[in-house]
Amino acid sequence: MMPVTKHDIIVIGGSAGSIPVVSAILDGLSPSLNVPVIIVLHRQRNVNSEMTRIFQSKSRKIKVTEPEDKEPVLPGHIYLAPQNYHLLVEQEKCFSLDYSEQVHFSRPSIDVTFESIANVYGSKTLGILLSGANKDGTNGVEYILQHKGKVLVQDPATAEYPAMVRFAIEKCSEVIVYSPDELVQYIANVSTNNA
Repeated sequence: MMPVTKHDIIVIGGSAGSIPVVSAILDGLSPSLNVPVIIVLHRQRNVNSEMTRIFQSKSRKIKVTEPEDKEPVLPGHIYLAPQNYHLLVEQEKCFSLDYSEQVHFSRPSIDVTFESIANVYGSKTLGILLSGANKDGTNGVEYILQHKGKVLVQDPATAEYPAMVRFAIEKCSEVIVYSPDELVQYIANVSTNNA
């Protein structure tokens, strides 16, 4: 396990097979979390989603919300990208919802969110990429690393759908590969040490 470093924002991307890992990460967060956590998951566009409620049950005292356009990004909050919108962070550290074309057949796209956050938070970005079945996230991972942020990816051997993390590992040698338990422990330590 690498030493925990200071991060100003945590952004988690995942698709098929990622919900159990996201739930475990949220369960391990310190209630005194002092950094924003943004979650981008591929979701069905036209089906009523219980995702926010499910994640709220895992995050204990930390509120989970789907952000509104122009809402400020605040520490100590967990944000879930809304269905059918790309979620971006602007230089003023507020959210922007975007309805432009799908990226890798996805809206929200992990790439779009990762890249916008790296533009704003640079080296203080912690990106996490989890199980999924397409290439979304790989370009975003590369972008975070180019801006001197840190990226953890789920060990493909533990992923229900390993393609997403394999693409990122193949393209970006600087990523750190962790098991789900190691991811949970690292992020729990971040949420404690940043408090």
